[in-house]
Amino acid sequence: MRVRASAAQALKLAAWPERTWAVEGAGGLGHLLARRLAAAGERVLDVPPKLAARVRLLEAGDTSKNDPGDARSVAIAALRSKDRRQVAAEDYAAVLKIWPRRHRDLSRARDQVACRLHAVLRDLVPGGFSEEISAGQAARILGQAGPAGAVARARHELAGQFLADLRSLDAQCGRRRRSRPRRSALAVPP
Repeated sequence: MRVRASAAQALKLAAWPERTWAVEGAGGLGHLLARRLAAAGERVLDVPPKLAARVRLLEAGDTSKNDPGDARSVAIAALRSKDRRQVAAEDYAAVLKIWPRRHRDLSRARDQVACRLHAVLRDLVPGGFSEEISAGQAARILGQAGPAGAVARARHELAGQFLADLRSLDAQCGRRRRSRPRRSALAVPP
């Protein structure tokens, strides 16, 4: 039976109350399909691509892929394999991976922008700038650097854009401005 991927597919498949899906490469290219089926309560088996290719090789004499042959070889591999791995629906463990991955990506993007900003500032400031850069430091340097000439103006403008990007990424990362501790007298209540 050929079923199109649509909202109506569940109605067509209701004729088979006990069904199992075999998805080639459920951890790779078949990830989205396998996860959606598992989330819908379907039983899904992961068929490694190498295993499906071996079945194609044994049946047809080559590993060439075509849709009908693929479907058949994946089904045979799922039926005959002794170590079948069932795909589990995503749960809270997946949620715990989502946010750290986002934070890691933002941190990497921030580091990249900070490095580019540092490189441009190094060219703007005589003698360079050797410290790790923060948005506040970059703003002070840009405020003090008076661009002289077309190249310096272009670098100043580019540094301003990098500074805006850095501030945006800092806000997304939830970074707070680190201020240096002020030297002041502590007031002690009587």
